[in-house]
Amino acid sequence: MLWVKSFHIVFVASWFAGLFYLPRIFVNLAMVAPGSVAERERLLLMARKLLRFSTLLAVPAVALGLWLWLGYGIGRGPGNGWLHAKLAVVLLVIGYHHACAVLLRKFEADANRRSHKWFRWFNEVPVLLLLVAVVLVVVKPF
Repeated sequence: MLWVKSFHIVFVASWFAGLFYLPRIFVNLAMVAPGSVAERERLLLMARKLLRFSTLLAVPAVALGLWLWLGYGIGRGPGNGWLHAKLAVVLLVIGYHHACAVLLRKFEADANRRSHKWFRWFNEVPVLLLLVAVVLVVVKPF
């Protein structure tokens, strides 16, 4: 079980690294001056590659988490409300990941209407989600 837990942590940390950086690329994309085609294309390429890589990291992170939950019974029984809350956070993270993909498609279609300031705030969401998930797993408040 400790091997599974270790790999789960590594994949989750790696997945979040992508979720921390991808919106930073969006900030830069939102600030690209009109007519800066090369800069825009370079940032779009970086964003596409990072999204693809983050998605590849998300799959084993979620799969290993399911293995811990279903295979080893982690979080079963009374006093394990923390796990239900953590699963809700995981769903929010998956939703955030999906939102990043939607935003990237809007940038690719040159249909983004949000400012770089909005993306700066959007960039803080995964930090809060990770904080909540870690507190739930370590502290197990309920």
